[in-house]
Amino acid sequence: MMRPAAVLFDCDGVLADSEAVVNAIVAEDLTARGWPMTAAEAQAAFLGMALPDMIPRIEARVGPLPFGWGAGLSRLIAAAMMERTFAIPGAIAAVQAVAAAGVPVACASNSARMELAAKLRGLGLAEVFGHRVFSFEDVARAKPWPDIYRAAAASCSADPHDCVVVEDSVPGVRAGHAAGCRVLGFAHETPAALLAAHGAEPFTAMADLPGLLGIG
Repeated sequence: MMRPAAVLFDCDGVLADSEAVVNAIVAEDLTARGWPMTAAEAQAAFLGMALPDMIPRIEARVGPLPFGWGAGLSRLIAAAMMERTFAIPGAIAAVQAVAAAGVPVACASNSARMELAAKLRGLGLAEVFGHRVFSFEDVARAKPWPDIYRAAAASCSADPHDCVVVEDSVPGVRAGHAAGCRVLGFAHETPAALLAAHGAEPFTAMADLPGLLGIG
């Protein structure tokens, strides 16, 4: 197996085990606004979505959101991530193995920029990714559009067709596939069959990632 020119990682559910915390914050906010939901229901409704894509769905249920709602939610999530960010088991070692093998790495997430920075600092991976970090705020269109993975590939001076994307959600898999990348689907929150149906190659353990990439 040929090694990729670069590996482009999603964050939530791939590097950071943050879905429970993030979805609890979302659920609490929306419940207070008249849309009762649990953290699990918030995850089912919004997994992989960027805030701008969540807002129309939310406003259809609760009416217009106050000015700055998204920024305020991002601040709450970033504060929670700064207190403690849990890593997906094996994820940090996998990123470090890829970087140690001389393969460029980038992070591309539908999180807001503030949230993403807090998560990567909490994981101790901010320096590994350096400037090659992209949030939905850095591109014209969030996932499932390919913009963010094209930008991530460019930051690694790589053609997207020579890159591997590591994703865990359907919008992310669709984005990576649309960008022309090979997509590995980490079946953590999303069933492997669903990831495969959208063009990903499913896997279930981050410890397996270097081998899937032809590294080590």
